[in-house]
Amino acid sequence: MDAQTIETLVDAYLAAYCEPDRTTRERAVARLWADGGRLVDPPLQASGHAAIVAQSDALLAQFPGHRFRRTTQIDSHHDFARYGWALADAAGHAVLEGCDVAELSADGRLQRVIGFFGAPVKIAA
Repeated sequence: MDAQTIETLVDAYLAAYCEPDRTTRERAVARLWADGGRLVDPPLQASGHAAIVAQSDALLAQFPGHRFRRTTQIDSHHDFARYGWALADAAGHAVLEGCDVAELSADGRLQRVIGFFGAPVKIAA
């Protein structure tokens, strides 16, 4: 996959995850995620389209009116990509930040996304 295609996929996923209309979100998840796709975040994990939508329901219940936005360029190689993100409130203030590592399927959808909260901790030299 070329860089623009990966960027479009990631941005569509981040937008869809907080889409308030559940039907629109379900359609987006089916379009963007491979069958059996897996989403793993520190507090939760989901396998399959229905479980990913349910996981987003839980996030939206905890953070109504919030949206994800990508905060970094996407670094990718082979079938993997990584990028930073922020969960922002309606005023645009970040309430949670982190990064994802995504595995892309052969058909150009998300196979697995593993999320991390916060920035990596640097080891003192």
